[in-house]
Amino acid sequence: MNSHLVILPVLVPMATAVALMLWPARNYAGRRMISLAGVVALLMVVLGLLELVLASGSQPYYVGDWPAPFGIVLLADRASILLLLTTAVLALAALLFALRGEDGRGRRYHALFHFQLMGVNGAFLAADLFNLFVFFEVLLIASYALLMHGTGKSRTRAALHYVILNLTGSSLFLIALGMIYAGAGSLNMAHVSQLVAQASGQSELLLRGAGLLLLVVFGLKGALLPTLFWLPRTYAAAVGSVGALFAIMTKVGIYAMLRVFYLLYGEHAGALAGLMDSWLLWLGLATLAMGALGILAAESLRRVAVWMVILSAGTLLVVISWRDEASTAAAMYYLMHTTWATAAMFMLVALVRQQCGDSGDHLKHVTVRPGRGMAPLFLVSALIAAGLPPSSGFFAKLQLLVSSGGLAHASWYWWAILLAGLVMLIALSRAGSSLFWRREDIGAPPLDRLGLAAVCGLLLATLVLVVWLQPAMEFSRGAAQDLLDSAAYQAAILGHQEGQP
Repeated sequence: MNSHLVILPVLVPMATAVALMLWPARNYAGRRMISLAGVVALLMVVLGLLELVLASGSQPYYVGDWPAPFGIVLLADRASILLLLTTAVLALAALLFALRGEDGRGRRYHALFHFQLMGVNGAFLAADLFNLFVFFEVLLIASYALLMHGTGKSRTRAALHYVILNLTGSSLFLIALGMIYAGAGSLNMAHVSQLVAQASGQSELLLRGAGLLLLVVFGLKGALLPTLFWLPRTYAAAVGSVGALFAIMTKVGIYAMLRVFYLLYGEHAGALAGLMDSWLLWLGLATLAMGALGILAAESLRRVAVWMVILSAGTLLVVISWRDEASTAAAMYYLMHTTWATAAMFMLVALVRQQCGDSGDHLKHVTVRPGRGMAPLFLVSALIAAGLPPSSGFFAKLQLLVSSGGLAHASWYWWAILLAGLVMLIALSRAGSSLFWRREDIGAPPLDRLGLAAVCGLLLATLVLVVWLQPAMEFSRGAAQDLLDSAAYQAAILGHQEGQP
């Protein structure tokens, strides 16, 4: 059945963005209402799609009823729904945070916000590589403008580096797509996964080279060393709501690795099976080490939040290389936790800077202490982000450690993950003592209630992962199964097609 619910996570933000572009510029309150209604509608659509997938299994959508591999195909399965739900919850919190006044710094903030949601959701649903590229470009173009929202030299400089690097990545992506098409004769992921095992000679070389290029492209977007050096300056320059929304950006690159590498270079891929595994393992460990050094050297709370993104990316990249159902399930649970926890920290940074000035989050300059309500909120955020019990981060890392027990060199993985968590705890402890203990209480401005509500909303979302731990882990296991089972993916796309002769 060609359920139209599948395409709505793309159409709803697109329609909202178009409506916002056409809305009179002077009617500011109307723009806010449309934007908020669009995000709420997106969340309702994702929840409806979640119910449909749980009841009926993976849902393919053939645009124009053209059969695969010739037409555009979207697929909603448990893996893509998990990412869509994570994005929708994050988007609602980020938009509420922006309504404090950040959205008023530029006329097109809300339209760009929804265009980015359109690109992110499309990337999670895309079932062929070319449309994955298209949705990558949509989200990147929106992110270029969102990064510069609020103007300023630092944002302009960061945006220039960001644009140049991502344009380079897009060019490499197109070259990789050309190599895959030359080697397999298709860009539909289900179709290519059937053909890759039969590749030999020149076709095998083309597919091997394309896989390594895709590793560079997805590594650039997923914060994989050595392509991550654009990220600290870029994320630190963004305003609070944009930085929070950007927390899902690296997860798009990581999801692309999971989907494409498991599907095209999985166990069924013959000579190309496991092509990326060793690369992802050692580069993931190196990313973890780099993230640990970066967070220890961070001189502001903004930088701490940025390096939290890199530490979480390194953890996920190591787990991808294991190619195991239990570890992939733990990684999907961890992905939800770390996205919301990191986004909450970005918004908390913006609240600190609002109260204490632009340099108020610096850990060495003695300035005004943030309002009293900020200290317990930071403490809770730090405990969740560092993964101390009984937070969702604790259960996520516990599952990661347990799932690695049967792997070769498991002790190395245990040390890497535990030391990364310890380093994050040290960095957050230092930040908390510098911001809330050593500073003089001169009298900060009143607390921003809407901003606090947005931060608390994301922290409560992580609490849901603890309260409903068993259902959340079961759903994560289902998502892992959908990522690892290439035969089921092929059957969902190629086996049940509407309008096929």
